[in-house]
This record gives sequence, structure tokens and C-alpha cells, in this order.
Amino acid sequence: MTENFAAPAWRVQRYACLASTQDTAIAAAVAGDPGRLAILADTQSAGRGSRGRGWTAPEGNLNFSALLRPEAPILPGFWSLLAGIALHEALAPYASGLMLKWPNDLLLDGAKLGGILIDASGYLVMGIGANLAVAPSIEGRHTAHLPAPAPDPGAIADRLVSEIERYSALSLDAIIEAWLDRAHPLGTPLDIHTPQRHLTGSFAGLTETGCLRINGYDEAISSAEVFIGTKALG
Repeated sequence: MTENFAAPAWRVQRYACLASTQDTAIAAAVAGDPGRLAILADTQSAGRGSRGRGWTAPEGNLNFSALLRPEAPILPGFWSLLAGIALHEALAPYASGLMLKWPNDLLLDGAKLGGILIDASGYLVMGIGANLAVAPSIEGRHTAHLPAPAPDPGAIADRLVSEIERYSALSLDAIIEAWLDRAHPLGTPLDIHTPQRHLTGSFAGLTETGCLRINGYDEAISSAEVFIGTKALG
């Protein structure tokens, strides 16, 4: 393990291999770590994605989790949006065509480049994975990686903690506005899968708490798997 300091009060710990950066950060939280701790692994043997999926983590890609202890009540939706913004900003110098997709994906030219995983239980752990060098195959998804030469994951981790620190000082309203500025446009066709139903419609923005709005539906969506256009995309 190596450790460096990328922003005031932040500790970034880098490992050659971990089972899961998310589980390592959660273990640190349970052990009483005060937060502002970032865990980075060159590879993972049991990475976790959203909805219980595994996350493939070949060498050269970003495997990152950040532990925070926010003073205000934890709103996972707020932090998911914030993490997406931070990842977008960290990777923007390396690629054009980046776009956020609700609730937790970063796309490059319409294909999945990165994802977010939030764990909250009196602490907050934001897991962030991104295909810097390699685009693993995911059934039913188009995937992408950054143009070569890929940046070092350590450099991206340093940028991430700086962006997380910067955006965590903003209000939820400001985070929603910043997220919308980096997301697919209003009116984008969406294919939405919830545990209860399957919806299709066009993107109508976010609620004041960060839930998804769809044109033609009064009810906002707080949790779903969302695809742009059809399930075969995004």
C-alpha cells in the first residue's frame, strides 16, 4: 500500500489488489475512520456494481471508493449525483462526448464509461469505477474506454477527491443544476425498468430531491434502471 495526500485533510491509499475498494472503505468506516479517506486499487478480485452486479476491474481502470462522514443527514440521491459530476469533471480533460445518465452512469458517446455505487449507514461510501484503459464486455450494454494513452488511475483519484471536496460544499439545488448541465438533454427518450413496472417516455428533468421525472407521468421515479432510447443502448 502507498499513501499520498491529494487535497487538505484527504488521505488516498493505493493498493495493488483488493477484493473490493467499497468493502475496504466500509470496513474502515465500521472501524471508526473519521472520513475523507479514498481507497484506490489497481485491480479488484470481487468488485461490486449497482443492483448486486459484479464490476470487472482490469488493470489500468479506475477502482475507487471514498469514505465521508457528512454532518447533515445523508441523502444517497444527492451523493450519487455529486459523484457523477465529480467523475465527469475528473475525466473531462481526457475525452469529449462525456454525458451523465440518471441515476449513476457516465457515458462516452452513448456507451458506458463509468458507474457509481453508494453505501450509507451512518457513514457515506461512494464507489466510483471507470474504464480508463479497457472496456469490459457487459451483457446488454455498450461499453467504452478513454482514448489512448489512458491516464494513471492515481492521477484520476487525486482529481476525484478534489472535485468531491469542491462540490460537497454546494446545495442540493446547485448539484441538480450542475448534473443537468452534464446530462442527456430534456426530451431524451428513456426506457425505465423498476421492480414494479416498465415505462417508456422522455426525460423531463429531476425533482428538487433528485428523483427522475418523465413526461406524461405525475409520479417521480426514485429508483430504476434506465436506458437511453432502448435497452440495447446506454
